[in-house]
Order: sequence, then C-alpha cells, then structure tokens
Amino acid sequence: MEKYEQIPAGIDDLAAYIPEVYLPIATLADARGIEYAKLNKGLGLTAMAIPDVGEDAATMMANAVRELIEKNDLRPQQIGRMYLGTESAIDGAKPTATYALQMLQAYFTPIYGPDCFLNCDVVDLTFACIGAVDALQNTLDWVRAKEGRLGIVVAADNAKYELGSTGEYTQGAGAIATLVKRHPRLLAIDPDWGVSTRAVYDFYKPLRQVKKSDVIAEALQLASRNYVDVEQLTQQLQNGIEVKGVLDSNEQLLTLHKDTPVFDGPYSNDCYQERIKDALINYRHETNAVNGEPTAIQWDRLVFHLPYAFQARRMFGEIFWQETQQTAQAAALAEQIGLELPQSTDFEDEVVYQKALTGFWRAVTKTPLYRSFVAERIAPSEEASGQVGNMYAGSVFLALLGTLEAGLEQNNLSPDAVFGFFAYGSGSKSKVFQGRLQTGWEQVVQGFKLRQRLAERTAIDYATYEQLHRQALDSPVVKRSSYFRQTNITEDGKREYFIPASKEAMRPS
Repeated sequence: MEKYEQIPAGIDDLAAYIPEVYLPIATLADARGIEYAKLNKGLGLTAMAIPDVGEDAATMMANAVRELIEKNDLRPQQIGRMYLGTESAIDGAKPTATYALQMLQAYFTPIYGPDCFLNCDVVDLTFACIGAVDALQNTLDWVRAKEGRLGIVVAADNAKYELGSTGEYTQGAGAIATLVKRHPRLLAIDPDWGVSTRAVYDFYKPLRQVKKSDVIAEALQLASRNYVDVEQLTQQLQNGIEVKGVLDSNEQLLTLHKDTPVFDGPYSNDCYQERIKDALINYRHETNAVNGEPTAIQWDRLVFHLPYAFQARRMFGEIFWQETQQTAQAAALAEQIGLELPQSTDFEDEVVYQKALTGFWRAVTKTPLYRSFVAERIAPSEEASGQVGNMYAGSVFLALLGTLEAGLEQNNLSPDAVFGFFAYGSGSKSKVFQGRLQTGWEQVVQGFKLRQRLAERTAIDYATYEQLHRQALDSPVVKRSSYFRQTNITEDGKREYFIPASKEAMRPS
C-alpha cells in the first residue's frame, strides 16, 4: 500500500469569479486627494473590484463553484465536500456555504435531480485571510485518506473598509473555487506545512455591544427630537416579552456587527512579517531541512497573501537577506546594501534599534540582487492583485492564478517547478507550504482566462462607487442573466436569489 504521505494530492483546477464592476484607483485617488503614483507605483494598485447590488460572499461562491463544476464536467454527486474560507459571512449560525449550496442546488436540479448535493459536506472556516488555506490543508488530508474523493475549497470575500480610511484603496472582492483531488493535473502539494500563530489585535471585526438608549438617543438627535425622554422610551420598549423588531425587544444591550474592520496598518504589517518568518522556521523543522540551509530563495515561484499588490516584495527582504547569507551571493548583497546589520547591543533605546533595523531591511529591498529576485519569483503574482484588490481569503489563490497565467504567457515555467506559499491571516496566523507543478499544467491554465475577464469589466465613477459602498442602490449597475445574485431578504431573514438557466449541455447521457 502506498504510504499516506507519498500519495500525491493537490489542486486540479481553479475557477475565479470577480465582480463585473470596478473602480479605477486613479478615480479614487482624485476623489481623496491622494497622489496616484503613491498608490500605483508605490503599492501596485490599478483597480478595485466592487460587488454590485445583490452580490455577497454566497453569490460569488456559487458563481465560482458553478464554473468549476461545468468546465470539469463534474456531477454534483461526485463532490464530497465544499469548504468555504471567508470573513464576510452573511449569517451568524447558518454557514454562508449553505446559501451558495441553495443556489447551486436550484441550478443543477433540472439536470441531476433535487438531491444531487444531498451527500455533500459544507462548512465555513474563518480565520481572517487564511481561512481558505486552512480549508485547503484539511481537504488535502481528506482526499489523501481515500481513493476517489473530490473536494472543492472556496475563498469568497468582500474586503470593505470605511470611506476615507487608510485601508479604502486596498479594497477588492471575489471568489475562487479550487478542485482538490489525488493525482492533480495542476499542482501537487506536499504534506509538510509550517505554521505560526499568535493572538493579536492587528485587524478584527468585533461584535460591538451598545446601549439601546444610546441608539435611540442618536436616532432622535439626528431627527431633531431631543425633547423625548429617551430612558423612559427605552424602558417601555423592553418591558414586554414580544419581540417585534431591533429596538422593540426585551434586550437592554444590542449587539452590532460591521463589515468594515478595526485595524492598525503598520502593526498588521509587523505581524505579517513576523508570522511568515516564524512559519518558515517551522516549515524547515517539519521538513528536516539542514539548519541555516536556504529554503524560500530556492523556490521557483513565491505565492503570498497580498493585501495589496506589492506587499510581498516589501515584506520579504529580511528572509531574503537571512537565506542569502548561506550562499555565494552574500558578499555581493552586503556590498549593494552599503550598511552594516544593526545590532541591539549598539542601541540603548529599543525603538531606535527597531527603526534602524527597519531601515536596513528596506535597504535590502532596493538592491539589484533583490529586485532581480522579485522580478522573477514574486512579480508574476502581482498584476492580478493590482487589478482586483484585496480578496482577503482569496488573495493567495488570486496570486497563484496570476503566477500561472504569467508563466503560460511567458513560457518560463516547466513541469516540476516548485512553488512556495506564504499564507497569512490577521489575528494572527501564517502557514508555509510547497507545491510542485505537474506535467500538462498548461492545458488547465488555458481555461482560467483571468486577464481577459478583468479586461472586460465595467468601470464605474466615484459617485456610483460611493452609492454601492453605502448600499444605497436598489438595482445592479450591470444587469446580467447568467450569474447568481440575491434578489430579496424576507422579514424573517430568509434570502431569495436569481437562478440563471441551467446549461442543457450538462445533461448526462
């Protein structure tokens, strides 16, 4: 019997759904009074995907999964699980994946019958931007355990920030569905993973508790009705036991959730850098790598979680320097840096030392050696990210899609090329793992058509963007009959969807 760890398992195919509308970064820069070059040349940003009216994590997941099923001629009965990584859940108890299943069930029922997904396991996994990678690792173990299993891992998110905030220009949205199986056509992923976890508050979406009286007071103040006794009105609304609405209830405290996060950008960058470094150390341990032996700089391509397109090239300098010290390029790199590595013993003030260290790592990223490394190993993943924006859980998968399409177009990737992955989720956790490109990968990548789809989207002006952000529009900007979208939410919270017509070509013979 083949040993468990020797059974090749990995990514057989991917399908991406990106919203049809986007806001050019130049338009946002003009509206905010920000120099465009700072966002474009500095961060690599060109456009941000914006969910249209009726689009959310569930509809985007359903659209991506439908494409993955159809282009691989899969029957729903073959799919043992659909695991969703998201931080844009639309329900506090019922998994967002079940809403997507509702749509997919309705779409495929005319072809495969009403119970075609009856034995498909669905669930949500949430750990900020790394939830879908957690789902991928779990599903890889699941498919290795028994011959014939097929799983779909989905990342679906809407990265939304407050208007005018420092995170606004990194917004993005979309979903990527990944077909996971034994003997994959695209990328075989090794069973050894490195991980680093630390509980921090770099980025989070808390459930906020507010006094009902404060909400009522704010509402009345906005309505210029300050003469009402707010406390008396609040008491009247919570004396009864019949729950009629949000304010007319028996709860004194209300729990509110906002799609936009609480975040500290510089601190989050520090956490990102520390987690990927520690996860790489753990990966070396798990793979029994020789102490000090270069690992990451040996990979043919590096695929990162990219909250903005140039994040990886900014964050990887320290690891590049450390690993280069074990190579013949160490002396050349030192000469190009032109600085000595700061030592803590030379500084009495820790803050001053950390500032000097940050300056040293920045100097590393400006060297010709580092820039050449970035151009070959990291930059292929950046273009798609710059065109879409942050996809949270989908960001690392979008980077993979972009890397593969670039390799196909430039004809500079060969079978057995090794990909190193650096996944990250705020809160915070990183996972590092390795995949190997498979013979025939080109045929799979030809079906992505990501660049073509991004070029065919519809640009919107700033006024339309702000209305979408504020959820002030009643109908979609771009009306399409070929994609799932939400059409209504009933009084008791049930969601209703538009279901496109099924493709008769999918009917089994």
